[in-house]
Amino acid sequence: MQTRRIGQFEVSAIGLGCMSLSHAYGAPPPRAQAEQVLLGALDAGYTFFDTAAVYGLGHNETLVGEVLSPHRDKFMLASKCGITDATGTQRGIDGRPETIKALCEVSLTRLKTEVIDLYYLHRMDRQVPIEDSVGALADLVAAGKIREIGLSEVSATTLRRAHAVHPIAALQTEYSPWTRNPEIAVLDACRDLGVAFVAFSPVGRGFLAGGVTDAAKLEEGDFRRAMPRFQGEAFQANLALYRKFEALARDAGCTTAQLCLAWLLQKDEIIVPIPGTTNPDHMREDAAAAGVTLSDAAMARVDQLVNGDTVTGSRYAPAMQASVDTELMPTEA
Repeated sequence: MQTRRIGQFEVSAIGLGCMSLSHAYGAPPPRAQAEQVLLGALDAGYTFFDTAAVYGLGHNETLVGEVLSPHRDKFMLASKCGITDATGTQRGIDGRPETIKALCEVSLTRLKTEVIDLYYLHRMDRQVPIEDSVGALADLVAAGKIREIGLSEVSATTLRRAHAVHPIAALQTEYSPWTRNPEIAVLDACRDLGVAFVAFSPVGRGFLAGGVTDAAKLEEGDFRRAMPRFQGEAFQANLALYRKFEALARDAGCTTAQLCLAWLLQKDEIIVPIPGTTNPDHMREDAAAAGVTLSDAAMARVDQLVNGDTVTGSRYAPAMQASVDTELMPTEA
């Protein structure tokens, strides 16, 4: 697989988002299946694995640690803090320095590692200056607990403030054909500062991979059920859009998931998408997207078909939207 840079690391151009192996999209898969995804990803060329303390409130970090720690020298490990208490067992945004440092110790234990390669502040705590939170992360770098600092779901302004305290290696935000918020200012700031951009949910929460053709069949506990884009008339409008997207993928000679990922990779060399899946076959399908080359015409057709003006519904319900610091598209204001 082709590679890209994140701070001091050279990683696979497509990383593996591990969240769905523990929570968010309904019941997690059986342990044996999760192991197939993680170990199979190593075999498929993934060298960048992304987890977080909040995923399953420790379940995901523990899973990644138990399965992948014997292969620790083969990949870059990323995790996140800031959406749990200091023990990692209670959800809630907390960016206080003492919480960040205590939680890092918990994560190191769960992950069965002496150092986390890339440690993100998962959400900015509006009660704590970003400079204080990043200062705590800088202390962890100095102590040898983490190697690089990342931020998630922050604006260009916040990124610049944080970068003035300590170099930021990566900024992670949702980015796909149907979520274009980073194009407002964040991508430009990343280019200016030499920060890698890690795109989560690069296939639109599975929607642009054809994974949700009937919203009524989403499992209880699947957090997409609360997302406006997956509800009522908005879902039906988006489904009609997806059918046209399928045609673009056929014309490009790839799957719809691969079209999303190839589109991101060709947007800019600073972008590293991290699709997640519970299906080993889909994991390999995603890896193969690194070998897909889109024509300029195909790139333009994706841009014209799926964008902030053609997708119906906002990313999140209002309560969830309030927790992010990213700029809003006009249709999401």
